[in-house]
Amino acid sequence: MASVAVIGSGAWGTTLALLLANKGIDTVLWEHRPERAADMACLRENRLFLPGFRFPEHLGVTADLEEAVRHREVIILVTPSQRMRENARQLAPYLERGAIVVSASKGIELSTLQRMSEVLAEELPEARARLAALSGPNLAREVAEGKPTAAVVAAQDEAIAIYLRTLLSTARYRVYTTQDITGIELGGALKNIIAIGAGINDGMGYGENARAAFITRGLAEITRLGTAAGAHPLTFAGLAGLGDLVATCSSPLSRNHQLGRRLAAGEKLDEILASMHSVAEGVYTTRAALQLAQRYGVEMPITQQLALVLFEGYDPYKAVLELMMRDPKGEMEGLIEGSIYVS
Repeated sequence: MASVAVIGSGAWGTTLALLLANKGIDTVLWEHRPERAADMACLRENRLFLPGFRFPEHLGVTADLEEAVRHREVIILVTPSQRMRENARQLAPYLERGAIVVSASKGIELSTLQRMSEVLAEELPEARARLAALSGPNLAREVAEGKPTAAVVAAQDEAIAIYLRTLLSTARYRVYTTQDITGIELGGALKNIIAIGAGINDGMGYGENARAAFITRGLAEITRLGTAAGAHPLTFAGLAGLGDLVATCSSPLSRNHQLGRRLAAGEKLDEILASMHSVAEGVYTTRAALQLAQRYGVEMPITQQLALVLFEGYDPYKAVLELMMRDPKGEMEGLIEGSIYVS
């Protein structure tokens, strides 16, 4: 049976480690602060990020990266996107020959505009052919509670995707496969931008119609950028696109949704971020997405307005009004060129 290291002990990393260990898989969870790793090992629980879930016997905890990675067949990285490169570089000397490396983080590196698998390919060139990514509507606490959901794992090598599907699947966690790494990574990252906007919508009391319309137009924006970057458009109708988008835009468990609600209530971004234990990836992704949109010549009006709200203190009410008053267009403009749907 496989042995797995999960690098990153936030809520999602801890949940994945629990999922695997509960299947009887030898799993180790890496936490970079020795005092926190010792605390989790002693208490057999992650009281900061995922309280209430006891660690099973097959789950170990360590702050020693070499101990975590050496002799492990699968490495799952669940670190904040802006620290992915640093963590990959640190574990590179200990990576076993033939190990499979999986990104379960949802973000874009600001300095390079690279997806997480692209960062890993640069820092772990020996594992380039064995890289994969995991995404989907996976709110950590619900998965930890055993509530049913699904996910998708992507790898260029179909055999690796199928292997990981078997490794991760349970009776409550159904995993599908794809080869579209670009699509599932961009879907997972860009939906966090839309989730902030959905939180603003809910915080302002605009209702279900407005949220549904906003999610739908957000999906169009994600799909335009994703396909321009080389993803398959149908990926965004799947679990890593629409599925993840709906979950993150609708749940109070979503950090990005919570951030949007607090912005609508008049709190300042710096104050909100300072009060959060976990990273709200949508803030970083908003900056990165605008740069990618410029690179590919893609229109992203929602992201542009959110950037004004996040970084320039723009009034969310005015941002909504400006989105509503944009020049009218065909619904599928920029998505299905040359079709009857483009006005």
